[in-house]
Amino acid sequence: MLRVAGFDEVLTASSAEEGIALSRQHQPELAVLDLGLPGAGGLESIAALREAAPKMSILVFTMSDRPAFASRVLEAGAHGFLSKNAAASSFHDALSAIQAGEIYLEHDTAMNLVTQRSMTSASPLSVLTPREREVLFRLGDGLDLSQIAEELNVSYKTAANTSSTLKKKLGAKGVNSLIRLAIENAQDRP
Repeated sequence: MLRVAGFDEVLTASSAEEGIALSRQHQPELAVLDLGLPGAGGLESIAALREAAPKMSILVFTMSDRPAFASRVLEAGAHGFLSKNAAASSFHDALSAIQAGEIYLEHDTAMNLVTQRSMTSASPLSVLTPREREVLFRLGDGLDLSQIAEELNVSYKTAANTSSTLKKKLGAKGVNSLIRLAIENAQDRP
């Protein structure tokens, strides 16, 4: 496939160690890495290849199509991630993108990754009502429930019930956990 894509010299390795040695010796511009190679050692082989040939781009070509794994591959220093289950044309697209200096992810993988990240990066406080936020941040300010009730002009029981609801919604074990959450999420304060 690489020759068809226009690569004149194609080196092959049957183990990660052999691939690292070839990379060190020949300094290729691109490596297509199967993390299933014997001795590949998973993501560590990406760092070893980058050390052996710092200017080389790496496309990980693997059986996995999990977005979280794709993210870890890119964080480890690869320039692209492509599942072996992808359409054949995707291989050529990946090579073209990487040669142009871009990072490559197949469209579906990229969309799944963005969706997962946006869902996990949402503030844990997004499930709270405005009143619950007021109580939480006042706890973070060091006020006790009596002081909060007085400031918000509600009964002590209302403040206490809101505190209990906060613990349930946020999975907090006690008031100290709520205070920690308020401090950690101060940027979400109304």
